[in-house]
Amino acid sequence: MPVNGVAMTAIGVAIIRARESEREDRLYDDPQAKDFVAAARAGFEPERWARVEALADQFYDGRTIGVRLVDERFQEAVAAGCRQIVLLGAGLDTRAYRMGLPADLHVYEIDLPELFAFKEPVLAATAATSTCHRHVVTADLRGDWRKPLLESGFDPAVPTYWVDEGCLGYLNQDWNRQVVATLTELSAPGSRFGAGRMVIDPDAPRYRDLRRLVAGDDAPEPAPNPPLADFDVEQWLNDIGWNTEFRSWNDMTAHLDRPAGRLDSRIGNIAAFRR
Repeated sequence: MPVNGVAMTAIGVAIIRARESEREDRLYDDPQAKDFVAAARAGFEPERWARVEALADQFYDGRTIGVRLVDERFQEAVAAGCRQIVLLGAGLDTRAYRMGLPADLHVYEIDLPELFAFKEPVLAATAATSTCHRHVVTADLRGDWRKPLLESGFDPAVPTYWVDEGCLGYLNQDWNRQVVATLTELSAPGSRFGAGRMVIDPDAPRYRDLRRLVAGDDAPEPAPNPPLADFDVEQWLNDIGWNTEFRSWNDMTAHLDRPAGRLDSRIGNIAAFRR
């Protein structure tokens, strides 16, 4: 049970997906999310679980819409001919089960061993069945994840959609840029990748609470990620072999029947297409 560390954040996202799935006006339906939540709750002290739920409440509105937007990018990538999807920091993702993905699609989920030690028994207990080929890749993105991905059957010659729902954070961190450099080497022409462009206050209470919860109450006060500063993500992606297109949050959410709030026009997603 990942009650500490970055793997624990996946539980918070599962809480959000479970709550969304209960709504009559839901943006998606994730039947397995409630099973993850029920299994996770048993491993937490009541006070700590209450903090996890409170944080999920604070992030709910934006995060649940974000899940729907990634669902749409999945569908776009499949329609464009991508037959491999790699989830970077997959967490408790269940798209291989809930989206009706085609049988010839291969989904590779990369995450830490402690995450899969929790996730796989829950899926087995629910008798969940994926509609596509699902591959579990146990690896740390800060280390060597290329080798285990290739050993799992990944084919660099096949167009791939690379999915990051927040694990990379800011691309100006050296290891984050190394992850993108590696996936670029593994990407056939026609592959896709999306990098978030965020404008946030890392010292806002909810981000401070999140860092504290992940690090543990007895750990030193964790420092926020450094700001983007002058690092030009779009120019860098173009330099290493991608064409890019910026999509603002406001434009991406305009079609949804859900108040999304108009945000800073710089916030959104940099859609990248491998040349």
